Amino acid sequence: MSKLDEFDNLVKVINELRLKCPWDKSQTNKTLRTLTIEECYELSDAIVNNDQNSIKKELGDILTHIIFYSILAEEKKIFSLRDVITSQTKKLITRHPHIYGSKKNLSESEVKKNWEAIKLNEKGSGNSVLSGVPSSLPTMLKSWRIQEKVRGIGFQWAKKEGYIKKMEEEFFELKKEIVDSNKNKMEEELGDFMFSIISFSYFLKLNPVDALEKANQKFINRFSKMEQLIKDKGDRIQDLNISEFEKYWEKAKVL
Repeated sequence: MSKLDEFDNLVKVINELRLKCPWDKSQTNKTLRTLTIEECYELSDAIVNNDQNSIKKELGDILTHIIFYSILAEEKKIFSLRDVITSQTKKLITRHPHIYGSKKNLSESEVKKNWEAIKLNEKGSGNSVLSGVPSSLPTMLKSWRIQEKVRGIGFQWAKKEGYIKKMEEEFFELKKEIVDSNKNKMEEELGDFMFSIISFSYFLKLNPVDALEKANQKFINRFSKMEQLIKDKGDRIQDLNISEFEKYWEKAKVL
């Protein structure tokens, strides 16, 4: 069976489920929304874990959701799955003039800058460069996308020294507010400091969301090893002080 036949068969199955399955019959855009977000996170986990089989399955789940949303819209005569595909094909061609148009031999940074310029032009003069950043994005990912957007039009330092200076500046301001015990200003400066770190991570071509997730997993693994060492020694974790924890932690690090 060809790829096109397989796709048609999947659409047919989802249409049948919409007509016959009680659960599928009851779904709306709103009820699917949370499930779609969950599927995207599951795909993200599979990518982080480099689990190719899970990536395949999660992509299938997300594809199912895309088809399902299109069926819901078609029922209300708003748009169809064909409209979704046609619109996306047209958008990709329009935003890649270096492939389908007259602009040739663009660098990666020039491609990104051109993409943002075309996107802004599509939305009209009244829109901001940042208007395409979803308000419901997780906070760190939102910071990453904000900075990706502004870099797309050249709003960035050319050298790493600019980013380092900014991080040092923000950390100094945070320390000052900590000394002054100004809680509101501390929160503001902490946010600025974190934003500057995310900015530098983009310059380094490191995704801070992935980096933090790896740090989370590393901590979980070490903490679990530490817990096991404590149990093996016969100690109770709730009875230990910080210096005792540090001894166990150092042992866990080499396991």
